[in-house]
Amino acid sequence: MNKYSKRREALLYHAKPTPGKIQVVPTKKYATQRDLSLAYSPGVAEPCLEIAKDINKVYKYTAKGNLVAVITNGTAVLGLGDIGPEASKPVMEGKALLFKIFADIDVFDIEIGTKDIEEFIATVKNIAPTFGGINLEDIKAPESFEIERRLVEELNIPVMHDDQHGTAIISSAALLNALELAKKKPENIKVVVSGAGSAALACANLYVLLGVKIENIYMFNSKGLLTKDNPALSDLQLKYAKNIKSISLEEALINADVFLGLSTANIMTAKMLLGMAKNPIVFAMANPDPEIDYNLAIATRKDIIMATGRSDHPNQVNNVLGFPYIFRGALDVRATKINEAMKMAAVRALAALAKEHVPEQVNIAYGETRLNFGREYIIPKPFDPRLITMVAPAVAKAAMESGVALNPIHDWQKYEEELLERLGSDNKMVRLLTNRAKTDPKRVVFAEADHLDVLKAAQIAYEEGIAHPILLGNKELILELKEELGFDADIPIFDPKTKKENERRLQYGEMYWKSRQRRGISLLDAQKWMRERNYFAAMMVNVGDADAMVSGYSRSYPSAAKPLIQLIGKAPGISLIATTNMMMTNRGPMFLSDTAINPDPTADELAKIALMTAKTVRMFGMEPVIAMVSFSNFGSSTHESASKVREAVAYLHNYYPDLIVDGEIQADFALNSEMLKHKFPFSKLANKKVNTLIFPNLESANITYKLLKELYKVDSIGPIMLGMQKPVHIFQLGASVEEMVNMVAVAVVDAQEKEKRNKMTTK
Repeated sequence: MNKYSKRREALLYHAKPTPGKIQVVPTKKYATQRDLSLAYSPGVAEPCLEIAKDINKVYKYTAKGNLVAVITNGTAVLGLGDIGPEASKPVMEGKALLFKIFADIDVFDIEIGTKDIEEFIATVKNIAPTFGGINLEDIKAPESFEIERRLVEELNIPVMHDDQHGTAIISSAALLNALELAKKKPENIKVVVSGAGSAALACANLYVLLGVKIENIYMFNSKGLLTKDNPALSDLQLKYAKNIKSISLEEALINADVFLGLSTANIMTAKMLLGMAKNPIVFAMANPDPEIDYNLAIATRKDIIMATGRSDHPNQVNNVLGFPYIFRGALDVRATKINEAMKMAAVRALAALAKEHVPEQVNIAYGETRLNFGREYIIPKPFDPRLITMVAPAVAKAAMESGVALNPIHDWQKYEEELLERLGSDNKMVRLLTNRAKTDPKRVVFAEADHLDVLKAAQIAYEEGIAHPILLGNKELILELKEELGFDADIPIFDPKTKKENERRLQYGEMYWKSRQRRGISLLDAQKWMRERNYFAAMMVNVGDADAMVSGYSRSYPSAAKPLIQLIGKAPGISLIATTNMMMTNRGPMFLSDTAINPDPTADELAKIALMTAKTVRMFGMEPVIAMVSFSNFGSSTHESASKVREAVAYLHNYYPDLIVDGEIQADFALNSEMLKHKFPFSKLANKKVNTLIFPNLESANITYKLLKELYKVDSIGPIMLGMQKPVHIFQLGASVEEMVNMVAVAVVDAQEKEKRNKMTTK
């Protein structure tokens, strides 16, 4: 994408359909006059009076306990500098979004129009009663140090400047594990720091708490080594200044054990790296380009342990590993501050998590066979769902033990369950899906690329590294649309109807005829059908000219599916094709089947649909918990629709006893674990969180997923084809660009899985 198009896309993202990235959503009913009278006058007076009598009840009756202020004056916005409070607002809204999706914390972003320290502090103190915590952001040093110090001292709610402490906490966790792998102790190591700003100083401070000696830390700014005779240094920088003659960075790195970079790109050379001690630890965290190129570094020293700030290299030091969960733990015990004990608890929790067995969901997301603690895995991955249950409780416990918790937790198991419930509101699965696709992008045919939205989806898939698009359609129109979109990449384009593709069309037609000649297909018909893009695209996948295909934007599902079923066919051992939709609900991903193919499946077919869906759920790194839904509960009706569901469940229980599946069961009982446990404690679903629903017929499944999508704006990925021999998938008629991109990611992941299985069967 050219610079203009990227700029336009970013502006449109922030402007449409509603300006900004956050909104306020009511948490109480407001439909009736009675509801409104409770929400406001006269009912609101009651909680007001209670809080007036006991100020602590503000946490009981208002949103304060889950509300954080992200506050800045816009004087040090990452990569942009001093751009002012208004211009910094999109960044603060972005931080608010991260708080919400990773830890279910609500945020008001506050941009303050002053650079004066006293005015800034006074403003924050005056608005503090609204909030349960304060996250300071993008405030330039050295003012940021004084602002944070004063607010921590003068307020009785958690305050943290994430620019300083976030990087410090994550890199400290990485350092602990890197030292263990290098068989070194903190008190014996020499550390060289490039950068002397707020983040570098905070890192050094935490390293000292880990046991690193101040005299063994050599800190450089843009002028060189910090020395005692430099009058321009702040008091915080003087703590690390040396009483020696200045030396160069190269000289300081001789026999150094650790290099910490928070400065600028490419200031460390291969020669400098070669001068470091055995098993050198290099944290090169300048963004987007580190202090030394990752590939150069690992080629220079085979014994290196390296981390960067980039997601495309191992060991990304990413602040999102810390701040959402640190504030989550602090809020949940009503901590009066975030102290050093709480920061160190986060450090040790992150370090410990990297040594634990990694869930398959995380391995899948990063395209790894098995992530294991080692030189390329010293800190957890940002998509690890265990972060909230490891870091938040550790921080909460440290707050209690250090005496700053006003609302201690007693039932830790219940607390962990509550934390897991908070994960449901986040569409992590979409990020996991696209991230996995990026690990090994495949060639995907877009059969309707001369439609603007389809081409947009192809553009995004290409630019995000999700897939290598192949475009089908009217070439002149596609080129015009590409120019309109600023999509200037050299992408292969095929128009099946043109003379240019005549040879390929004849070849594909003959191959199709040979496979179907005994089923009433003539050679002439087969070659004629290859002029149709869906037939042409399917043959591209069949013969290996592409890895996957997507279609269906401009035509009904059955008409798009027919050529795929004819040409591609079922996978070995599969007797029917079905579909599932993955719905991103507020309780987490839910798989609904069959949403598009089989109108009235038999009991045998329902069982097969359940098994294929279970396989797909596992493909996404989840363990299927399946409810076979009906209007009946465990034999309460003898109607044939309920009976066939009951028969399917009996078959699955008999032949697949390890599969967590039960029914027939009504949807409310399936989704409400308390109701189910109370009424049907014998069910295999009791005390389980259902994530898969198998419907008795197409009608109920299709209506349900579309109602969820339209009434509640639930994101949907699908219908995902199940049982096909090749990775071919169909968009819903008129799908949005986002939905199409998600389906492309599904097609790529499907291709990855089928390729993996083919390799295993040919061994």
